[in-house]
Amino acid sequence: MPQASVTPKARRRRHDREIIALAVPAFGALVAEPLFVIVDSAIVGHLGTPQLAGLGVAAALLMTAVSVFVFLAYATTAAVARRVGAGDLPSAIRQGMDGIWLALFLGVAVIAVTLPTAPWLVDLFGASETAAPHAITYLRISSLGIPAMLIVLAATGVLRGLQDTRTPLYVAIGGFTANAALNAGLVYGAGLGIAGSAWGTVAAQCGMAAAYLVVVVRGARKHGSSLRPDAAGIRASAQAGVPLLVRTLSLRAVLMIATAVAARLGDTDIAAHQIVLSLWSLLAFALDAIAIAGQAIIGRYLGANDAEGARQACRRMVEWGIAAGVVLGVLVVVSRPLFIPLFTGDQAVRDTLLPALLVVAVSQPIAGVVFVLDGVLMGAGDGPYLAWAMLVTLAVFAPVALLVPSVGGGLTALWCAMTLMMTVRLLTLWWRARSGRWIVTGATR
Repeated sequence: MPQASVTPKARRRRHDREIIALAVPAFGALVAEPLFVIVDSAIVGHLGTPQLAGLGVAAALLMTAVSVFVFLAYATTAAVARRVGAGDLPSAIRQGMDGIWLALFLGVAVIAVTLPTAPWLVDLFGASETAAPHAITYLRISSLGIPAMLIVLAATGVLRGLQDTRTPLYVAIGGFTANAALNAGLVYGAGLGIAGSAWGTVAAQCGMAAAYLVVVVRGARKHGSSLRPDAAGIRASAQAGVPLLVRTLSLRAVLMIATAVAARLGDTDIAAHQIVLSLWSLLAFALDAIAIAGQAIIGRYLGANDAEGARQACRRMVEWGIAAGVVLGVLVVVSRPLFIPLFTGDQAVRDTLLPALLVVAVSQPIAGVVFVLDGVLMGAGDGPYLAWAMLVTLAVFAPVALLVPSVGGGLTALWCAMTLMMTVRLLTLWWRARSGRWIVTGATR
């Protein structure tokens, strides 16, 4: 059907179908990721408090390391989607293989750093004398699975770029199931303790990486794409990832500053903050699913030289972001009597938690637009702007957040500062989206 004959209602329905088809499976895969840590915690927790404390420290280190390299998924999604839009599937898969090779090299480098420095890293995170040995054991063994974890990130980006979010969902479910079974068998059946939990997680991660590689290699052979590492392609993938790395580190700095400020407010405030932050992160998974759809869809439209289609898709996804934010905000308010007792029985913590939670609920429509526009600009390959925008946001947020304790503000004031942070992100991303400078068509940016 010619573009001119497509009614606005028909265009919206087409965009809605695309968003739902990509976002729903992406949400399932995103939710499966933190379940790995939850299963490990549940199993190791029965070994004793020192073992659970050690797992907590090691898991925090591992998740930090992996989150730093999330650009492997984001940059690969955008690059592959552009080539898909241009109709060049061999080049798309070749680009994806470059990202996977980069993930492998980075993973090996992380192992080389982690193994000898594990005791120092554990001490840096403040592990107690009783928890430290368990943390070191878990960290050293689990670090062997980091290359697989990074390959999973890059390969997920490849499949998202190919407009496939169902396969990552299936792999995530399989990995979660294998992780649970292996952990239980090795920890208790084989009597390996916390080391068994680490080995089970490594095995599950390697299995997930292998499943992804089978899918990507099949695609490469089908379309005649080379599987060999290409220095120029790997270098290009790394260069595309650097701005997104800066963006991610800046966002991590925001979260670390918020936690540090909450700790200075007292035990009650930091306990309440951890609950609010956990819920905020859970809400982010739902919104991030729409952003992932945005990365894949926008990249494909721009690769197909369809600038107007990209604009219309962006507009529709913003509407989705606002609607999702409103729904999530209402759900938080309505369901608070149900979930707050699950987290704490301390009345002081509940009293501190509630107003901060309401601030989070009210800010969800803002978050919805921020996540969507973040995904749109990532899909457009507009990484340098995202890096600068996040640095500006950090520069605004840091002094405001650090002033909260000195002016007598509590947790609610801190989460108002977090809302300010999201508002700054909204303004910078909205300005870029309205400018149209992100719209660069073609198979490469």
